[in-house]
Amino acid sequence: MKKAHSLIAILLILAVTTVVIVALTGANRSPVQDRFSVNGSGVVYAKADIANITVGLKTEVMKTAAKATQQSTEKMNDIIKELKKLDVDEKDIKTTNYNLNPVYNWTEKAGRVLQGYEVSQNVTVKIRDLDIIGDVIAKTTEKGANQIGNVNFTIDDEYELKNEARSLAIEKAREKAEIIAEETGMKLGDVKNVYENQMHVAPMYSYANAKLEMDGMGGDMGSPSIEAGQNEVRVEVTLTYEIK
Repeated sequence: MKKAHSLIAILLILAVTTVVIVALTGANRSPVQDRFSVNGSGVVYAKADIANITVGLKTEVMKTAAKATQQSTEKMNDIIKELKKLDVDEKDIKTTNYNLNPVYNWTEKAGRVLQGYEVSQNVTVKIRDLDIIGDVIAKTTEKGANQIGNVNFTIDDEYELKNEARSLAIEKAREKAEIIAEETGMKLGDVKNVYENQMHVAPMYSYANAKLEMDGMGGDMGSPSIEAGQNEVRVEVTLTYEIK
């Protein structure tokens, strides 16, 4: 009997303790505030000042891998020398692809027959003087480049442009919040949170994936006209307001 009374007393103590803990926890919680989020987008445009272009070559099919490699090396060395003559800095020339592949021919009589080997090699060139883009294309093709592509334009320093776009985005988000609050009868409090999403700079005029096949053209060709156009710098922000 005494054991039963003791068990009941322990259970009562635990129940009272639990009630006290829950009460204290509830008292320490701050009242949940209503929140209202709105986003805004800021866009500015500026002329690109950097051009990126891929210059490449594919060799003829040679009897041996060594001969294909030799031909590729000689032509690519000439291409890089020409780029440097055009004042393209060495640090702005980067090899991005090099492939040595066997080439086969299929016949019903013999099946797969090895014809030889070919090499394809690409370098990505960053051009800081946009006036020489056409010359880069013309001069490198004269030296053996037969694949030109992935021409795109970027802005070297976009810090101030992003600041300008951010200010526009915040202004638009605030304006939108005030209009919605007025039309719905809400009362806006302080801004409690800000989230920013910086969009990738996208060229308005891009030649990405374009490829100029120059095989057989040879000779002294004129420089093509490549226009940089404008780039878009976009920043999106989300403002979260307290609702009074």
